[in-house]
Amino acid sequence: MIAIDGPSGTGKSTVARRVAAALGAGYLDTGAMYRLITLAVLETGIDPTDDEAVATMVASVTFDSPTDPSAQQHELAGRSVTSEIRGPEVTRAVTPVSANPAVREHLATRQRRLARSGRMVVEGRDIGTVIVPDAELKIYLTADADERARRRHRQDAGRTAAAVAPASDIAAVALDLARRDDADSSRQHAPLQAADDAVVIDSSQMELAETVATVLRLAAERGIRS
Repeated sequence: MIAIDGPSGTGKSTVARRVAAALGAGYLDTGAMYRLITLAVLETGIDPTDDEAVATMVASVTFDSPTDPSAQQHELAGRSVTSEIRGPEVTRAVTPVSANPAVREHLATRQRRLARSGRMVVEGRDIGTVIVPDAELKIYLTADADERARRRHRQDAGRTAAAVAPASDIAAVALDLARRDDADSSRQHAPLQAADDAVVIDSSQMELAETVATVLRLAAERGIRS
């Protein structure tokens, strides 16, 4: 297992998928699970901050957990919601839902089972500290705040790396990322933090291919090869 943690906008998902593909391993996006639960909460009309109501309904939510790095299609109760779970409404509501201890405990069981179902690259915010603390390689991927905001804005807007976004747009994304970082790092249950034995990679000045190559080199040093 390879565990990849880190805050939003660092490129964790893309890096993890490419590493998994290069190693012939599975890929588990635990963040998508929280987004699927959040979408279900919103569609049910439950207030995402109502911990008791969210805890009551979480066990009834049925969804797929794809592990093919090249085919990440997510379904909720049998219908495709791959785009919906990345939408702004879900993004705004996912923080309180993912901080709910009942939700985290419910999903942790599933995440641990899938993480141990074969060769797997697992990414999220508590993978190396809570879900698979015995992973052969733990990565904590980070980048400076401005760069993370630029990357997330490009991702959300479908822009290319060469496109220049208005400074006001970048500032708004940076504020939202800071809000999520603070909430994720300060929550009582499974906060975002680097495992003691994680390798911290600052990708602020790194191209995607360089970041992937760095993770693959570290994996090879630990005997993890394709």
